[in-house]
Amino acid sequence: MARTKWTRRDVLRAGSAAFALPYLVPSSVLGLDGAVSANERVIVGIIGLGGRARSIANDCKQIPQMRVVAVCDCFKPAVDAFVKHVGQDQNWSTYEDIHEMFEKEKLDGIMAETTTHARAWVVVNAMQAGLDTYIEKPMCLTIDEGRYMVNAARKFKRVTQVGTQQRSMPMNNWASDLVKNGAIGKIKTVLAPNFVGPLKWTSKDSEPLPEGGKEGWWDKWTNQAEMRPYHHLLHHGWEKWWAYDGGGLCYGVTGWGTHSYDQIQRALGTDDTGPVEILLEEPVEDRPCGKFETVTEVDETRLDYLIRLAKPVVGPRAKIRMWYANGTELRLHLDGEWGPGLGAIFVGEKGKIEINRDKIAGPKELIDSPDNPGPITRPENQYHIENWVECIKTRKKCNADIEIGQRATSLCYLVNLAREVGQVGKRLKWDPAAERFTNCDEANVSTYISRPRRKGWELPALT
Repeated sequence: MARTKWTRRDVLRAGSAAFALPYLVPSSVLGLDGAVSANERVIVGIIGLGGRARSIANDCKQIPQMRVVAVCDCFKPAVDAFVKHVGQDQNWSTYEDIHEMFEKEKLDGIMAETTTHARAWVVVNAMQAGLDTYIEKPMCLTIDEGRYMVNAARKFKRVTQVGTQQRSMPMNNWASDLVKNGAIGKIKTVLAPNFVGPLKWTSKDSEPLPEGGKEGWWDKWTNQAEMRPYHHLLHHGWEKWWAYDGGGLCYGVTGWGTHSYDQIQRALGTDDTGPVEILLEEPVEDRPCGKFETVTEVDETRLDYLIRLAKPVVGPRAKIRMWYANGTELRLHLDGEWGPGLGAIFVGEKGKIEINRDKIAGPKELIDSPDNPGPITRPENQYHIENWVECIKTRKKCNADIEIGQRATSLCYLVNLAREVGQVGKRLKWDPAAERFTNCDEANVSTYISRPRRKGWELPALT
């Protein structure tokens, strides 16, 4: 008679059954003596196997509380390359269809490292399948899509973490609390970068599909977007184009802007809301992200990194101001050669604090405080993933819960939207509760708020 093997996961899903174990098991299995029980590990699959997934997968290997068991991408050569580069010693199961992976693997959660335009579809399907989700940023392609994802998380009671890692960096949170709790007085102004927006795709001659993909893979990759003939600049440069992302380049609105704007929301204490007014200050033009020849000296700990990555980036830019309900003004003015590329400068009545990724500057008496936790000592992704894993076990909200991600991502799309429909010098009034404009019908039908999905790629119903 075959013995049924029950794991902790099976017991929890089966209900309140009690089982006696009349035999001895090693302490390592029970999690004694400091060991992590195999049955207590969070079992995870990774979906979308590009460069970002490789970084995530390598960091996951260093987290004993979790175990990646499966990886998935609709393009078979991407699966093979991923396993070759980061998974040769992992014995991962491989898939090209997410539903097959959900059916065959006993997963607790998935990490959605997909293209932005496919992310919501993958995430909501995973939530519907009962899986917790780690969601790469930007978490969605439109504001309405993001709200749907939030509603799905609440409906299906899923634990969510959006990939804004600064939320799990101790020093960033410590400095954010200084700002939020009044250490430099009431915040009057916040200075942040003027990020580059996405480009619009122009029709190009089709190219042959690359070898190795199964029939229909390009349809799967295209997901909700308009079906276009294959071109390598779409397949491997999707983050540049409006149809697939909102400016996913380095120094792009959704590429770096999500981090910067989320840092602003954290320090201002506006995690569940947003600005109420938006002003386009100048005409939108394709511009480089800085005047790099004006830099006279380089701070190796801060500026060199930004200049090196941002220097080649050119795209639509225009300075923008926003106002929160309490009067705090947000100025999106800074160039890529100076300032907090992944954070912001907070100007208060009693001084200013600059918060960048794992770096802070401000009044010496504040920064030198003994309770300053100091810089991180491990790879930045690990802190954020560990928080997600712990919250899967406790069912608490993560540091970057999906509502927090929705608000930060919405700021990105408000920037793009103001540049698309805004008139220079005229304020757009935004209702952050309704997530709609109150004085501009044209803005409310913008494709940054909502857009039709291609037939067959609708989001699953929340039932």
